[in-house]
Amino acid sequence: MGALISSTVTMGLTYCCCNAVGSVVQSCLGGTGEGTTGRKRSVLLLSLAIAMALWFQYTVGPAIVNQSGILWKMYRWLPGMGKLTYHAWYDSCQGYNLVQCAGHAGVYRPMALSTLFFGVAAVATKSRPTLNREVWPSKFGIFFLLLLATVIVPSAPLFSVAFLRFARLGAMIFCVLQQIILIDVAYNWNEDWVDRADKADRLEYGSGNVWLHAIVASCIGLYGMSLAGIILLYTHFGDCAGNNWIISLTLVGIAAMTGIQLSGPEGSLLTSSVMSMYSTYLAYSMVSKNPHAECNPTLGTNDSWGIAIGLTLTALSLAWTGFSWTAEERLNVDGVQSARPVASSNPSQVQGTNLDVPFLEPDSQVTSGLVTEQHIENESFPKDTWKLNVVMALISCWVAMTLTGWGSLESEASAANPMIGRVNMAMIGISQWFAMGLYIWTLIAPRVFPDREFS
Repeated sequence: MGALISSTVTMGLTYCCCNAVGSVVQSCLGGTGEGTTGRKRSVLLLSLAIAMALWFQYTVGPAIVNQSGILWKMYRWLPGMGKLTYHAWYDSCQGYNLVQCAGHAGVYRPMALSTLFFGVAAVATKSRPTLNREVWPSKFGIFFLLLLATVIVPSAPLFSVAFLRFARLGAMIFCVLQQIILIDVAYNWNEDWVDRADKADRLEYGSGNVWLHAIVASCIGLYGMSLAGIILLYTHFGDCAGNNWIISLTLVGIAAMTGIQLSGPEGSLLTSSVMSMYSTYLAYSMVSKNPHAECNPTLGTNDSWGIAIGLTLTALSLAWTGFSWTAEERLNVDGVQSARPVASSNPSQVQGTNLDVPFLEPDSQVTSGLVTEQHIENESFPKDTWKLNVVMALISCWVAMTLTGWGSLESEASAANPMIGRVNMAMIGISQWFAMGLYIWTLIAPRVFPDREFS
């Protein structure tokens, strides 16, 4: 009898705990409200995937190959799982730096799942957009269950071969997208502060100067940091002709962007200063990937600064993508305002009215002109949420490449892989000059094609 009561109480407590946990999860991660895209849940999932990638890289992976740590003990406690887990991580890392290889494999697992998740979501939301805001507790649950299962899946060929190649391609595409987003952010930053200055002047003449002064101060600060960065690059990485060429060409590119912008009405000095700072960062990324020890004093150390700046730029791109998505209705045909004429009940009176002559009495004015009314079909949900998921998938690829140095691995007998280092430098160099070329094109395109609208 006592055993029956104890069993009943245990089942009751278990039910209550599960029900409480389910309620909390549903409250925090449940479906979003009407008219939303579910992007906050998407960003949360991506953020958790990045956090898990860092944990797997620096804790889980090394712990498994060294046969230590809580997760290793948990899998080892399950019959047959310890050996399976060990070989899943160890076998593909033979001949390489074991801890580094296991760390890379740890990054690939959550980021591959994230890429797969957002890829499937993009396909699903293409046909049914509302899926992006539904059943998020189940989505999170499935994601973490699959992540737990990937620990026993061999790293090769699924993660360290197939996903690595796909992630490199996706990361390159995101680099292009990130540069477009960065230029858009820089242009909108300047336009926003100029608009704020104009609005302040309309309320009180001269009060908008504070925003104009802020623009000038930002320009001076960004150009100052860019110039200081160039000087530091010459100081610490200027012992090789190749590095000097990279730094000098970056300086030439910055001067070209600024000169072209100042020579015409297009663009703004604030936008040019943002692009100058970004070009300097990419120059640092290039020279810090140099595989020759005499050219690179940071060789053999973790590029924490490069990773931190790269992740910050990714967070900025992600935030701007989300912000732009919330304002997507101003770009969609469904949200365009349509104009219609408004006239008085006597059409002949309107037609015979000379609007250039002011009325003596305001009450005698005729109602005329244009008003706008907004026609929005399917107000409750945007139709192109699949694009948001595509961007999330590309970001997952880019984060995987950022955390692993584009998949570079050190051999047991060498501190660097020269081929990977040169490939990284070339890819970053192409990215840098594409960014500068794209910005320069936004400056000269209106001059080359004056009859076309560029906005």
